[in-house]
This record gives sequence, C-alpha cells and structure tokens, in this order.
Amino acid sequence: MKNLCFTTCTFPFLFGFIICSESCSKSGGGYNNPPSSTPSASINNVSKDRGTTSSVYEFQVSLSAKATSDATIHYTTVEGTAKEGADFTSASGTITISAGETKATIDITVTGDSLRKLNQLFYVQLDAPKNCTLKTSKGTGTIVNENSLYFPVDNTGYTTADSYPGYTLAWADEFDGNTVNTSNWTYEQGGNGWGNNELENYTDRKQNSFVSNGNLIIEARSESYNGGQYTSARMITKNKKTFEYGRVDIRAKLPKTKGIWPALWMLGNNIDAVGWPACGEIDIMELLGQEPSKMYNTIHFGSSVATHGSYGTNYSLTGESFDEKFHVFSMDWKEDSIKMFVDDNQVFACNKSVVGQPYPFNSDFFFIFNIAVGGNWPGSPDGSTVFPQRMIVDYIRVFQK
Repeated sequence: MKNLCFTTCTFPFLFGFIICSESCSKSGGGYNNPPSSTPSASINNVSKDRGTTSSVYEFQVSLSAKATSDATIHYTTVEGTAKEGADFTSASGTITISAGETKATIDITVTGDSLRKLNQLFYVQLDAPKNCTLKTSKGTGTIVNENSLYFPVDNTGYTTADSYPGYTLAWADEFDGNTVNTSNWTYEQGGNGWGNNELENYTDRKQNSFVSNGNLIIEARSESYNGGQYTSARMITKNKKTFEYGRVDIRAKLPKTKGIWPALWMLGNNIDAVGWPACGEIDIMELLGQEPSKMYNTIHFGSSVATHGSYGTNYSLTGESFDEKFHVFSMDWKEDSIKMFVDDNQVFACNKSVVGQPYPFNSDFFFIFNIAVGGNWPGSPDGSTVFPQRMIVDYIRVFQK
C-alpha cells in the first residue's frame, strides 16, 4: 500500500541553518485514523390498554448503528403510580445486542384489572452500558386503565317505587347487562355544535359510554378527537322506544365541574317532519356543572324558531350537590299537562293554557341522555374544570295507564 509522506521544516535564527523532518502514514486506514464511533442506545415508551388478565409490555432497546461487538446494558423496573406486585412484576437483568444487530427487547408483565380509573406509570431504567452509550436511559410504561369497563358506584340516594296504583310498567331499562342495549338506544355522533355551539364530539365508543354493575355511565373526556378537544356520548330512543303520556322515573347521579352540561330530556318523535321547536322539547333534568346543587326543568315549544317559547323552573338542594348521591328525576305526563318531580317532590307544573300557542306535548316523544361540554348556556371549560366527568344512570322506567 502506498505511503503518504509529509516534510516539515523550521529555520532557527540563532544557529543559521534549516532543520527538516518527515512523517509518513499509510493511506486507506492505517496509522493516525480516528477510532470508529460507539453506537448510542435508546429505549422506547409503551402504552397499552390494560386487560382483565396479565399481559406483556414489550420495550425495545435500539442502537444508533450496528454493534461491532456485543453491546450489553443493565435494566431494572422502577415504580411510578403503578406499584410492583399490584400492577406489574418487577424485573431486572442485562440485555445483549449481538455484534451486527441493532435491537433487543425487554418484556415486563402487567397484571390484569378491569377497574376504570386513572392511568398508571412505571419505568424501565437502563444503566451500565458496555460497547455503547446511553442516549435515552428511561422508558415509560403507561398502563391505560381509563378504558376499562368496571366502575363501581356508591348506590346511596333516593329510589322510587317499582309500581304505582293504576299504572303498569310499559318499558324500563335497568342497565343490568354487560353492554348498552341497542334495541333501546341509538348513538348520535359528531361534533357539529348541536345548535348550541357545544365543543364535544359525540361517539359510540366504550370510552364515552358503557354499562357496569347495573348502571349506564356516560363519560365526558378532554382528549383530541376528530379535530376537537372533548368527547362524550348522546343516546336516544328515537323510533325505538317512544311514548305518549305516563309516569317517568330516572334515577341518576350527575357530574360537577365548570362547562359541563348533563341532560335527561325528550323530543317529539316527529322532529324530522316538523323541525324544532314545533316538535316540542321536555327537559326533565338539566344541570350546569358550575352550579352542582341546582337543576332545571323546562319545556320548549313554538311553530318555528322565530316563535320559540319556553317555560321552566329550577330546584336546588340544600347543603349538598347532585354529584354526591343518586336522585330520581320524574315526570307525570297527562293530556294537556306536565308535572315534574325530584325525589317525589313536585318542582314543576305546566298545562296547555300556559303555552298559549300550538301545544306539541300530546304526541309521541323519545328520550335523550347526554353530557354536553361547553355551549352557549354553561360556557366553556376553564382551568378549574376536571375531567373525566360522568353521569351515572341506574334506571329509567315508564309507567302508563
């Protein structure tokens, strides 16, 4: 191989002569070449829905370049909000990335659980690298509990009779199964503001509605979804379970926070033909989350939006709020008259003469259960708003003569 030589000369003035020296190296990687670079190692983050049985979270350790010789790295698990033994199996050891390879995996076992709760974190810590350096030394494991389908609820609160003299049970949903009964309910979906400049996207996902332990749970979340910041659920019985007159009981526990708007209400089943408000609207319960002790009863009517009218009242609890325990929101609906109750206490009464224009409430209506986020009435969430928020419905019962 050809040698490359260089001559360097100096001229010391004191002695009056020139001193020269020569250095040589081999081309193509011989002398004086810098050492090859050491690859760096990184570990990824892992996020998975928690299952009801144990599952494996697979962390991947990757080198920035192929190892020229075996690279070893020590690892150990570290608790966060997730705890060793209860939530994951602790582990430690040493992984080897063989020469010529770039990857190795670390498997961590996460224990099974079905409880819907806050997500939990644990970590895989890397140290003591050999034949590599550490670029990212800690991987985060996120145990996603927020989509689990078991949510126990304190059953404390008011309950109503399961029968009334002179009435028979025409329909009920006790939410005793494992899923929402789609023979009763349809999901309305989308994020179009729903006529009130609301902010949520309504979905049919289990994240936003599910049945657990004898209750329907509608959950509003702060999350990016289809271009919006919030999600929730809106369920209707339109064209499936419609009623004209009767005694209605809905046992529910309500959410509490700024910008949240839960409702248990009804619309005329002829809405597609005549529009709103000509179809009529009956709000059995509405609540603004920033006023958690006060609920509203309202009816809406009018032959057109231009002639829209409403009549309503409100009712407040003393020394407590509607999120603390169950209450029963009821309606006694007869021809030409509507009365509403909270825990069997009458809070609203209206009849045909009060409306003073075409009266839409002597026809078939369907039910709507939903939580809106934001909108003209409650306003938007702010820094005080807490998510997720849940409306829990124990039962709906319709009695007719």
